[in-house]
Amino acid sequence: MATTGKVIKCRAAVAWEPNVPLMMEEIEVAPPQEGEIRIKVVATGVCHTDLYHLFEGKDKRGFPTVLGHEGAGVVESVGPGVTDFKPGDKVIPLFLSQCGECKFCKCPKTNLCDCSWSSKYYDIMSDPTTRFTCRGQPVLQFMGTSTFSEYTVINQIAVAKIQDDAPLDRVCLLGCGISTGYGAAVNTAGVTPGSVCAVFGLGAVGLAAVMGCKNAGASRIFAVDINEQKFEKAKVFGATDFLNPKAYNKPISEVLAELTNGGVDFSLECVGNTEVSTFISGLNQSLGSLIHFTHKKGFIQISMVTIVVNCYVDCKKKVTYDWPSEHLVQFTLRLKIFFLHMLHRTL
Repeated sequence: MATTGKVIKCRAAVAWEPNVPLMMEEIEVAPPQEGEIRIKVVATGVCHTDLYHLFEGKDKRGFPTVLGHEGAGVVESVGPGVTDFKPGDKVIPLFLSQCGECKFCKCPKTNLCDCSWSSKYYDIMSDPTTRFTCRGQPVLQFMGTSTFSEYTVINQIAVAKIQDDAPLDRVCLLGCGISTGYGAAVNTAGVTPGSVCAVFGLGAVGLAAVMGCKNAGASRIFAVDINEQKFEKAKVFGATDFLNPKAYNKPISEVLAELTNGGVDFSLECVGNTEVSTFISGLNQSLGSLIHFTHKKGFIQISMVTIVVNCYVDCKKKVTYDWPSEHLVQFTLRLKIFFLHMLHRTL
């Protein structure tokens, strides 16, 4: 291509500072370096994590930046040492890389890669190394992807090659929402044939979770949302029962317990709200699982007798345990909770 090895000027939606609307800017995108790929972004989705970083996270060290991590595009050029990709390949950028060599990549229980930006720079959601500049200053690449730009440069270990006939405006959702929800049901929760599931929140992640529950063989799938217009689409994806919490004068957990003779086997909370998880924490049958998605700092309060902790910070034990929702915590006895936006197993 004529642009190979040259700086590309293109449009991008730049977030200059927290809590300020994005600005359409002309940015410069440098050529890919060793092990990198430059991609022409064709389609991108918007995930709440983008909005969280802009309006809720507000860590000034993570700005200026180009948001977006749920995209798809075509390889424009490759840097030295890249052998698995070539110009013209259709690809999906990955915000969680897979080097294939570190201890995490070799472990079947996680996809948390040592070489990922998230292993060192989770607080600012970007690696300080960037191929973007605008108005003479560096602009960070959000989550290593930055799909709100017409072109982006990504490490080859954070790119997935897809079929040549894949519709990019649809498969872009595999970059985050679909893989998160589907992987939560099939891999993290391990939904079993004949089980009863409840999915709270019917956005992209929730609908993907419904689809995962169905494909895993669940016998009943309760779709729970305050917007009943979503029920028809949830039915297409495999939901069997539909509940609007506002239609009842008692907690939805009690309604589900009555409908299922005591509780469900798997609950997937796809709203991203710690209060919802706390509210439904007693819903599961003994040895059931609750899967919670969030990128917000908050706490889930659950009383437990036996507890196994696997997290990144030391937690203080109390009679009632308050665990930060941005860390991975595994509970035993009645349920298990995984905070999937930090650590989830995708497809």
